[in-house]
Amino acid sequence: MRVFLFHLILFLISWNARSNEDKIEASSPSGHIQFSFRLSDNKATYSVKANNSILVEKGQLGLRFADFDLNEFTSFTSSTELIRELWAPVWGEEDSIVNQCNELSIALSANNGTSLTIVFRLFDEGFAFRYEVPKRKSPLILIDEQSSFKLSGTYNCWWSWADYNTLEKQYFHTSLDSVSHVSCPFTLQRSDGLYLAIHEADINDYSTMTLKKNGQNSFKVDLVPWADGALVKSQKALTSPWRVFMIGSDPGSLITNRMVLNLNEPNRIKDVSWIEPMSYCGVWWEMHLGISTWASGSHHGANTENVKRYIDFASANGIKGVLIEGWNTGWEDWGKKGAFDFVTPYSDLDLKKIVQYAKDREVEIIGHHETGGDTESYEKRVKRAFRYYRRLGIRVVKTGYAGPVTPEGELHHGQCMVRHYNYIMKLAARNNIMLDVHEPIVLSGMSRTYPNLMTAEGVRGMEWNAWSDGNHPSHTCTLPFTRGLAGPTDYTPGIFDIDLSKHSEERIKWNSLDQGNSSVKSTIANQMALLIVLYSPLQMLADLPENYSDPKVLEVLRDLPTSWNETRVLAAEIGKYVIIARRSGNSWYVAGITNEEPRDIVINCDFLGNNLTYTGNFIQDLETSHYLKEPETYKVDSLLLKVDDTLKLHMAEGGGFLIRLQSQD
Repeated sequence: MRVFLFHLILFLISWNARSNEDKIEASSPSGHIQFSFRLSDNKATYSVKANNSILVEKGQLGLRFADFDLNEFTSFTSSTELIRELWAPVWGEEDSIVNQCNELSIALSANNGTSLTIVFRLFDEGFAFRYEVPKRKSPLILIDEQSSFKLSGTYNCWWSWADYNTLEKQYFHTSLDSVSHVSCPFTLQRSDGLYLAIHEADINDYSTMTLKKNGQNSFKVDLVPWADGALVKSQKALTSPWRVFMIGSDPGSLITNRMVLNLNEPNRIKDVSWIEPMSYCGVWWEMHLGISTWASGSHHGANTENVKRYIDFASANGIKGVLIEGWNTGWEDWGKKGAFDFVTPYSDLDLKKIVQYAKDREVEIIGHHETGGDTESYEKRVKRAFRYYRRLGIRVVKTGYAGPVTPEGELHHGQCMVRHYNYIMKLAARNNIMLDVHEPIVLSGMSRTYPNLMTAEGVRGMEWNAWSDGNHPSHTCTLPFTRGLAGPTDYTPGIFDIDLSKHSEERIKWNSLDQGNSSVKSTIANQMALLIVLYSPLQMLADLPENYSDPKVLEVLRDLPTSWNETRVLAAEIGKYVIIARRSGNSWYVAGITNEEPRDIVINCDFLGNNLTYTGNFIQDLETSHYLKEPETYKVDSLLLKVDDTLKLHMAEGGGFLIRLQSQD
């Protein structure tokens, strides 16, 4: 259960602005962020400084609705509040999170008799704002969010093209001049070394946000529309997501920035005893390889004996869960309305027997609900499906939306689908079911409020390596600073058969992107490191059981933690390399990955923070390892470390390392 270590401390000051007062200034608790709001010529604007240097020169504010506008104002009142809180997440990258900021609430009056409240929160590590529109007699139909901002300075950035239907994109590293329309999170580095990431938090009943360039260094919020062209619809009061600007002095400070979580509401699930992070394996990778099929037939993967094989492997190696994809009828009718009923197993799978077999071996079964994008049919059948899983004792569900969504014409990341995903999240919570959402909307920190929302895909993940040109090493070196800033990432790492040769004669081409030369572009040590670097409370060891043949590796991965007491970024350069240390109890896991370039690194062990002696094992590349030429060579060694030691390690091209340390005192 989440525990508040001390209560929220509030300081409230309110005043009315006199006719000649059109400006308010405020700052973050330490003064690191300095904020100015101005009402001039009836327009609401803001500017922001970070460490006395201008960051946002002139941010525009306002909303346009179908029957009225909220972008010209005659007066305002304001109030301030200090929020100071220490809270404990149910699971996460640390066991406690500080939430401290100054809140400035500005109530604006328009000359048409309407009003708008804009709430700003100023953290030492960034700032955020949101809109609050009171309820009207007629429905609220938003046709334009006029939020825009102009950045001061010269930037290079990491970004992917905005797409209203998918987040599975590659990332570019360019100057800001080369950017036109981007998805979020959007990550930038200013020429003076300041780092900035722009995202959103608490997407509750709204559309998701992209950013369109509308001038030199200037961007405007672009919302994913409904099929009829409206952006957001509400029968009641309307509250936007937070527009979040995370600021740091180095790349690692973005990874450990917790603003997105802090801008969400506290946990609403009273009993969280059933929510349990875990590592898992399962019937999944073999289908992407074309060795077996999701649909029934002679090569059907989710049959009773094959699933038992995964359960036996998991039980023997401290892996807590087994995913079963393709267990239920309907795959042969892919794309048809109502193809899946989510409760009927194929004839070669005895689901009740499998669940009991797993339970006897202390392994969780992870169920699967693939909708093909047919959300209308899923919403009609999901209550029955969740009840069925609960009766069986299945408490984790992976959902999927790999197809055009229904109702026809709606876009994957619009308000229609936001409502759907949040409905499923809340319904799952009522049924004590944890979720791993694939083809999701972008995460926005709502796992603080509903911690059964464990993880999500929303990334060009591992499966692309099975049937396309794949993901290059720089891709995973970019993800922690882009997609990873939104929330946990179910990337599904852990592949040992890097060149995909072990079952090459059994593979059947099923994907049009498969040119017959696919491979996993990393070393084995890199794959192991990704289990730590890319955070997910449900973390998959994705390869086939027979490919984990080295007992020394399995010993390092046994009982792999997926929730942590402490996380530190020891060194990082976006797109080039990342080194992260995570602590669980008295154990530290240290992992690093590099891009296409080799690196020799030195790690100072002062992060251990005490005088204890640590012993451990580590997996690392050989001098000859290479993600293309020699990807499957590695070594497993033991080591002894103290806080004042240094550790020298080699990462090959596309390589990495994973260290497990255990206190011996």
